[in-house]
This record gives sequence, structure tokens and C-alpha cells, in this order.
Amino acid sequence: MAVSIQTSQNVTLEYEPASLGDRILALLLDYLIFLGWLILFLILVSQFPAAFRSNFWTGLLLLLPFMLYDLLCELFLNGQSLGKIAMKIRVVMLDGSPPGLGAYLLRWLLRLIESPLFFSGLVPLITVAINGKGQRLGDIAAGTTVVKLTRPVTLAQVTYNALPVDYQVRFPEVAQLSDRDLNIIREALRVNNPEVSGLAANKVKQVIGVRSELDDTTFLRTLISDYQFLAN
Repeated sequence: MAVSIQTSQNVTLEYEPASLGDRILALLLDYLIFLGWLILFLILVSQFPAAFRSNFWTGLLLLLPFMLYDLLCELFLNGQSLGKIAMKIRVVMLDGSPPGLGAYLLRWLLRLIESPLFFSGLVPLITVAINGKGQRLGDIAAGTTVVKLTRPVTLAQVTYNALPVDYQVRFPEVAQLSDRDLNIIREALRVNNPEVSGLAANKVKQVIGVRSELDDTTFLRTLISDYQFLAN
């Protein structure tokens, strides 16, 4: 089941919620990072006197990365922990706005009752499994969810149109663009919204420095054909 997110430009984007398996694997990867920190910490502390090793501040130094890891990662890595980056999943707001500190704080605070310390960690497993938007309790409270960044690709999105051998490139400046830029253009066309096509066309004209009397949709489709021909 896809999650529909309405952007501030009134464009509806559909994302696939991160599966329970994706989220568990991301968590396990984060736990490996915790394990690495624990081993490094113990090695470093073993070089200090015993009095230092039993110091309150030493214990706090050990625990702080575990306690603040999720909050700081999501805050500074655009809704991702290192495990989420590896699994290509991200925290997003359901209303289309960028997640802020308040949303990340709510998700972080509710992790306590969702941790393995309470009901063996079954609370988030059950919540994500039965929630149609892939939300755990923290997500529900914050109005967020976790989605896959790689959406399914259809045959129409990857199949190029056959071009004639004597095809004439109209905008050679398109060579300035990257494959990623062209994918964004294809996505703008897929949305099939005149405003989105207009925004995309105007932006591309500014970037590559061209003018055109073609309508926005035809202009964007011509760019795709030109790019395909030049890339072959």
C-alpha cells in the first residue's frame, strides 16, 4: 500500500512504506555501530586508571551516544540514521513538510516504550505491521512515517523511444544535464500536472540557458529525446 504525501506545491507523491524487514535491518545495522562504539570505548578506557573507569562521567560518556544517536542522526542526516541510509529509507512527514525538531523529538521520546525493555520490543512490531502507513507509535504521534527512497520502476520509465538515425538534436545544451536530472524531468512528466511541468521546464531553461517556443510538455519530451540521442 502506497503512502500519498501532498507537497506544498499541491503535488501528490506516492511512496512505498518501508517494510518491517527494512526497518529491522536498519536497526540491526545501527546496533552494529553501537557495538563498534562500545568496543572502542572499552579499549580506550582500559588505558586509564580504575578510578576513572568507575567515574560517573565516564559512564555518561558511554551512554550518551546510545541515547542521542537516533535523534541527532535524524536531525542532521535528513531523517536518516546510518542504518536507514544503508537501507535507503527515510523519515518523512505525512503532510509533505520537512520534518522538524519537534517531530524528531516525539519519535525519539517514544522510543523508550518501544524499546526491547518493554514487552520485548513487540509494541513497534505490532504497530508497524497493522498500521496501513507503516507507522510506529512515535510516527503516529509525530505525523511521520518511514518510506523507501527507491520507488518501483515501471517499464515505461526505463524504455527509451526509438529515434530515427537522422534525428536532429534541437537542444544540444541538454548535455549539461545528468542522468539524475533527466530522471527528475521524467518524474515531472509522469505527474501529468501542467504546473509541475511548467516549473520543471523553466528551471531547465535557466540551468542550460535556452529559450523555446514549445509548450512545456513538448519541450521536456524533446529534451529527453535529445539526451538519449547524444548519450548513444
